[in-house]
Amino acid sequence: MLARMLSAALVGVEAELVRVEVDVASGLPAFTTVGLPDSAVRESRERVKSAIRNAGFSFPNDRVTINLAPADFRKEGPAFDLPIALGILAATGAVKGDQDGALAVVGELALDGAIHGVRGALAVGLACVRHRVRTLLVPVDNRAEARAVDGLHVLTARTLREAVALLNGEAEPAALPEAPPVVVRDASDDVDFGDVRGQAYAKRALEIAAAGGHNVILVGPPGGGKTMLARRLPSILPPLGGNEVVEVSCIWSVAGLLTARGALVGTRPFRAPHHTISVSGLIGGGSPPRPGEVTLAHRGVLFLDELPEFQQHVLESLRQPLEDGRVSITRASGTGRFPARFQLVGAANPCRRGCPTLDTCLCTPAERDRYLGRLSRPLLDRIDLHVEMPAVPAGDLQARGAGEPSAAILTRVLTARERQRARFRGTALRVNAEMTTRQVRRLCPAPADAERLLAAAMSRLGLSARGHDRVLKVARTIADLEGADTLGVDHCAEALQYRGFDRRWRA
Repeated sequence: MLARMLSAALVGVEAELVRVEVDVASGLPAFTTVGLPDSAVRESRERVKSAIRNAGFSFPNDRVTINLAPADFRKEGPAFDLPIALGILAATGAVKGDQDGALAVVGELALDGAIHGVRGALAVGLACVRHRVRTLLVPVDNRAEARAVDGLHVLTARTLREAVALLNGEAEPAALPEAPPVVVRDASDDVDFGDVRGQAYAKRALEIAAAGGHNVILVGPPGGGKTMLARRLPSILPPLGGNEVVEVSCIWSVAGLLTARGALVGTRPFRAPHHTISVSGLIGGGSPPRPGEVTLAHRGVLFLDELPEFQQHVLESLRQPLEDGRVSITRASGTGRFPARFQLVGAANPCRRGCPTLDTCLCTPAERDRYLGRLSRPLLDRIDLHVEMPAVPAGDLQARGAGEPSAAILTRVLTARERQRARFRGTALRVNAEMTTRQVRRLCPAPADAERLLAAAMSRLGLSARGHDRVLKVARTIADLEGADTLGVDHCAEALQYRGFDRRWRA
């Protein structure tokens, strides 16, 4: 007898619906799975057999053939255990009625028939809505993330017997919460800019970066507060919107990083990989392609500490994500397309030894230039703000009273973001840093004196055409923070101050 169930496979950070076709025919006992299954799917036959028997059902002593269609992409993971088991029970008559197209099913089976959670339930729910499948049966561990999808009826089951009872109409669906929980850290637990003493110049640069979505590099001696400032950047970034919460949570769900309760991500991601990371770990890779750190930092912050210590080919792989906001990885098994719209924050010591001050530095000027020279000009061109930080003087550390808190800075950032939202209404843009060259020309006209200043910077500092546009984007953000409708020469002059590496390269 032939039975069909609907399930889903993860492809990149999205899901594609898969038809699970089960044929139970007379013949020698056998269990065959076709349709490009990976080893985890092929091993499901042992889990399915034990789960069906331990749940109180009989496993057919016939030839069982499982087809996962379409067969042009690889199916991986244990999420097909439950649909395969239900398909076998439907083919033998234990599950009544035709379920083909009526609902989708995902879940991993234990040997005793219990159903465990799987990765990517949120992506599966979004795929169901795209293909107009209105019902999704998921493990109890995944019900919160599945409930985040509007217009989707979610069923949950703890065991295989409960799932069969639901499909046969012998049990009422369990009551689900009205809305999925969203993980939002309490403000009292967050790091705050009020903890930072001194470094007013760097604080101003990070405020500009938060307001316009710009990339930053912080260069200063060890202990100067580079890491401390970088970790506080998310505290002055606007909270995630409703669509962004689902977008980020979908990526984390596919990566298996959501909590066991399936709560959604409500705060902007902050990823800080070690400098020994590989290209595949940073950008993504593998077969089939999997997301890397740039995708896990989507809509958040990617912090690369000790930037010159990263392997150069790893750093150069950041060029395309910084420019396009997405990553395309092609392998023999397929192509993966991953979103990567993040803010890059890099930190670097001015020399290899990490000397505390220039006066006490044991490195020669050539050694210092060689160390920072590991950062290529094309990469630095894609970083809007180059911030050189001095050592913190003792007077700033001993000063009483806290500095300006993150809440006050966030208020100004939100006001600037609101001006950008009004400017970009009707387009896909969100912040100034995302503007294209044509939009920079149209939305960031500079007065004549500012044009002369930028022309002098290109000739004397060696500012590239890309750097010229980046300066205008930063100047537009500075104007938004001040509430100005047009750019002024002072806005462009301040933006030029944050191009320190262009001066270094020119020298």
